[in-house]
Amino acid sequence: MKDLWDTLRQTGSEFFDDHVPRLSAALAYYSIFSLAPLLLIAISIAGVFFGDDAASGVLDDQLKSSMGETAAAAVQEMLASTRKPADNLVATLTGLVLLVVGAGGVFGQLQDALNTVWGISPKPGRGLKGMIKDRFLSFSMVLGIGFLLLTSLALTAFLQGASDLVGRVLPLHPLFWSTLSAVVAFLIVTALFAAILKILPDADIGWRDVAAGAVFTSVLFSLGKFALGWYLGREATSSSYGSAGSLVLILLWVYYSSTILLLGAEFTQVHANRRGRRINPTSGAIRTGKFPPE
Repeated sequence: MKDLWDTLRQTGSEFFDDHVPRLSAALAYYSIFSLAPLLLIAISIAGVFFGDDAASGVLDDQLKSSMGETAAAAVQEMLASTRKPADNLVATLTGLVLLVVGAGGVFGQLQDALNTVWGISPKPGRGLKGMIKDRFLSFSMVLGIGFLLLTSLALTAFLQGASDLVGRVLPLHPLFWSTLSAVVAFLIVTALFAAILKILPDADIGWRDVAAGAVFTSVLFSLGKFALGWYLGREATSSSYGSAGSLVLILLWVYYSSTILLLGAEFTQVHANRRGRRINPTSGAIRTGKFPPE
């Protein structure tokens, strides 16, 4: 218990030393421009197998439970605007390119934030090769979001079918299925956080430390999701900002999510250091002034 307390205390100290609230604010700003393209690509990937309506329905349910109905409706309006068809082929192709670039932009900013938290920076002069690698990682994360939405849809359909089948033989309390669904959702979110911590930063980190950080982040995210969803869902919260209320609600939700993710990154670093497993830069990165060279 003392080890856990010391880890949490050191995590909090690193959180403020690295100016995580400021990094989260910058990440929230970038996310506003990437949110609609990112979700649209995710829906398109999942929609290939389950249809756009089913994918959109699952996404809408998740948005409402996380950020409240007002902010979720604003996101749906952004998606509808992004979906508007172009007038010609050139405009369509241009729109697709901008869609992919916009969706990946937030992951580029997230990569920079994680590098800052872990005291790592790309080597100067990486040139075109380094830029292509970064963009490839960002695009991979975009596809990963779509895959996770697809997985969520598949598991939701499986649980629904299982509940109907088992219910005919062995009636179970609805609480059992809702609990099982919550556990599955938790595991999916944990997998997403683990992928972000392992893939995006220019760092060499073991899976044990990634798993610890991902679980810690998921617990905080799950606990805060309901409280934040309730707060953002209150009419007084959005009405106090007038016509910009919906945008402010989205910013608040993204800011909170970014803060939790970066706090999880701080925990991951402290957890690794306290167990003698230092997070090292990859061959294309160097340490910054946060840590002395080995």
